[in-house]
Amino acid sequence: MIAKVQSGAVVGIDGYGVTVEIDLARGLPSFTIVGLPNAAVRESRERVTAAIRNNGYRPPQRRVTVNLAPADIRKEGAAFDLPIAVGVLSASGQLSCPVPDDTLILGELALDGKLESVRGVLPVVYYGRMAGKVRAIVPEDNAAEAALVRGVEVAGCRDLAEAVSVLEGGERRAVPDRRPERTGYVEELDYAQVLGQYAAKRALQIAAAGGHHVLMVGPPGSGKTMLARRLPTVLSPLDEEEAIENAKIRSVVGGMDGDVMTLRRPFRAPHHSASDAGLVGGGRGASPGEITLAHNGILFLDELTEFRRNVLETLRQPVEEGRIVISRANLNISYPARFQLVAAMNPCPCGYHGSSDRVCRCSPPQIKRYLAKVSGPLLDRIAIHISVRAVDPGDLDFKGTGDGMDSDEMRKGVLEAVGRQRNRYGTMSNIRSNADLPVSRFKALCSLDGKAEELLSSAQRKLLFSARSRRNILQVALTIADLEMCETVKPRHVAEAIQYRVPRHPAVM
Repeated sequence: MIAKVQSGAVVGIDGYGVTVEIDLARGLPSFTIVGLPNAAVRESRERVTAAIRNNGYRPPQRRVTVNLAPADIRKEGAAFDLPIAVGVLSASGQLSCPVPDDTLILGELALDGKLESVRGVLPVVYYGRMAGKVRAIVPEDNAAEAALVRGVEVAGCRDLAEAVSVLEGGERRAVPDRRPERTGYVEELDYAQVLGQYAAKRALQIAAAGGHHVLMVGPPGSGKTMLARRLPTVLSPLDEEEAIENAKIRSVVGGMDGDVMTLRRPFRAPHHSASDAGLVGGGRGASPGEITLAHNGILFLDELTEFRRNVLETLRQPVEEGRIVISRANLNISYPARFQLVAAMNPCPCGYHGSSDRVCRCSPPQIKRYLAKVSGPLLDRIAIHISVRAVDPGDLDFKGTGDGMDSDEMRKGVLEAVGRQRNRYGTMSNIRSNADLPVSRFKALCSLDGKAEELLSSAQRKLLFSARSRRNILQVALTIADLEMCETVKPRHVAEAIQYRVPRHPAVM
């Protein structure tokens, strides 16, 4: 007798359907799994057999063959335990009804039949809705995650016996609603705590409003890390589509925990010892890297020059295209990587080149070798360059009111600018912010003052900007105009954008 159970798996962060077919034939008892299973899938025969026996059912004394279709895609993980067990019970006549084709089933079984949580439930259920599935049976710990997909009836079960009961028409547990109602800003972090860096905060507000990449150069202790770590407090919250997209990524890497879905943009700060696989993805199983975990958020690279050059060079494609393709001999996986790069570095090995109050101990060759760790093509992709000077001791008056720029004030301007961009780009899926706007669409979507265009052309001739730098200046100038609620990009907007594009620190000029 043959039974079929609908399940699923994940490639990249996208789910696809897997049909679990079980055949019981006469012969000596055996249990064979085919369909390119890895070791974890092959070992499910022991888990399934023990779970069936320990939950009061009879393991079939026949030759059991399990096929995972499509058979030409490698299957990984323990999520097929539950569908295999249900299929065996159905094929052996121990279920009172056939397993519906419109029901997705996945989960890992312990030897006593308890269901353990698995990775990738959200992408699989999301695929299931697209494929016409109306129900999903998953482990209880994955139920809230699966319930994020509207239109699918989710049953979270504690063990095999409960899953069988749900299939036979029994009651299912209520699934808590984990949809977020607020952004969840970190109250302990605020730009009011950063004193004496008004110009840097102004530049970061522009970066947050337009999604532009940022490089901060300055001596140790000038506040670069403080500035970067407070940037999430002024960003606009994720919309529902972005939140679902980020939840799918966290589901694949097993980072859902109790926080199923959040509107807070991710902030990733990998250590400078990270490998290229750790940063962009790859390694065993071609898993996603830090740039994918930072999707729709911020990737902060502190001490940029301490990263290995080959690691930094891997950022050039994803910074430009918003995705990363990991290629293997028989597999190509595309991961989303639309992140905002925020980097910080010292101007030289000792950190005090160009400082007015400290003497630099580095020789010119040392400085040259130090700065050569960051290539010109990567720097050319960064739209905003900020020179962060050491804070004057007179500005460090904690009893005062600071420079008047706190996170609430900065966020208000950012949200207004983001609202203008959403109205401008409408339903264009490939343009979400000014940083995504191609030059070819600029005149069609934006208004550029004639004198502003003349100023930009003059600056390009004198300062030898590349075509990419010209595009970056136009994008930043448009963001400045949005912050001022101005319909036309004026010469003053272009002038400010040019000064952010020109490295003003003597070490990187």
